[in-house]
Amino acid sequence: MTEQLKRYFGTDGIRGRVGAGAITPEFVLKLGWAVGRVLAKEKNSKVLIGKDTRISGYMLESALQAGLSAAGVDIYLLGPMPTPAIAYLTRTFHAQAGIVISASHNPYYDNGIKFFSNEGTKLAEAIELEIEAMIDEPLTTVESLMLGKAHRIDDASGRYIEFCKSTVPLKMNFSGLKIVVDCANGATYHVAPDVFRELGAEVIVMGVEPNGLNINQNCGSTDPKLLQDAVLEHKADLGIALDGDGDRLIMVDHIGELVDGDGLLFIIARSQKLRGKGSNCVVGTQMSNLGLEQALKDHDMVLHRSQVGDRYVIEMLKEKGGVVGGESSGHIICLDKTTTGDGIVAALQVLCEMIRTGSTLHDLQSFMTKFPQTLVNVRVNKAINLAKDEAVLAIVASVEKRLGREGRVLLRASGTEPLIRVMVEGRDLALTQKFSE
Repeated sequence: MTEQLKRYFGTDGIRGRVGAGAITPEFVLKLGWAVGRVLAKEKNSKVLIGKDTRISGYMLESALQAGLSAAGVDIYLLGPMPTPAIAYLTRTFHAQAGIVISASHNPYYDNGIKFFSNEGTKLAEAIELEIEAMIDEPLTTVESLMLGKAHRIDDASGRYIEFCKSTVPLKMNFSGLKIVVDCANGATYHVAPDVFRELGAEVIVMGVEPNGLNINQNCGSTDPKLLQDAVLEHKADLGIALDGDGDRLIMVDHIGELVDGDGLLFIIARSQKLRGKGSNCVVGTQMSNLGLEQALKDHDMVLHRSQVGDRYVIEMLKEKGGVVGGESSGHIICLDKTTTGDGIVAALQVLCEMIRTGSTLHDLQSFMTKFPQTLVNVRVNKAINLAKDEAVLAIVASVEKRLGREGRVLLRASGTEPLIRVMVEGRDLALTQKFSE
């Protein structure tokens, strides 16, 4: 059962342009019904629904609610909440499933539906295929006596704030730290600032005025330039940039330099190593920087690379017995704290290490030196099997030989365009640029 067999589900649920494809009220109603039939077969079943702040969330929430009710499932509405909060609350409410209406870091005109199992984990591909098969069945409505009821959970944000704080040692205090927090006008706008304030930090907020259209717009982890400026302007100790649904994290040090997912993953893994916690196994992806691999090796840790996508990082962590993993984009998974990528929780672990060691974020990042990467998109006229094309493999081997042990070439086919994405990485920027041409 592979991803190629699936018609609707991608690596992280179903996503697309609002009003097209699967992101229509008609399809989402049927999807809600199918999910209810597959995931909530028990009597008195319940499903949680949360969303980010994009305007289409109202429409899709109503459609999901109708489909689930028709399947005889009770619905618990959380309102705007970060994706990792839904994962956590699904477990604590003992719900059969959690649903997130979000397109993460995408613009407002996209949206998507993501799912969590009753354990707060991404759905297995076999379950996704079962849901897709159910979508093809005629929609039937249970007897009126059995229709699902809708409830609203008013204290969802408070519950999640307390959970986030619980991932920090009880006596840890962030007083004395000045932090700029950019919530991307997304789902963390009413949560993240309170977490850091209640732990003692002085917090300056950005991106906390969502209007349904400005999510991720010139803000957040995908566009941190204004955050960098704000950190310098306010003479802050650091900046925290989350994305629209709160599962990605990028940070800014006190001199305005970015610390991406690779740097944050290294800081957290190194902290655990020095404290005798965690595991010597760390999981990144094919895109993770060679500098991360080298820095982990210098600290007697091994980087394992999964496919791109946080679900694959989590799968490999469990396979290898690891505790922390992540992507360069800022998905950081701390399996000793929670079940999925969580931007707030990851940021808290970095702040804890700063307090423990008396170091700045810049100091902690300095133990890792990133290798230059050159990225090029090559347009193609026909599909190419990158794993079997002898001419392509020969060129890659030739370039990697010239780069030596401290360089590599990565080719990835775009999933949406006739493009091959070429990445050349090595210690020498001039060489990476030359060989990418």
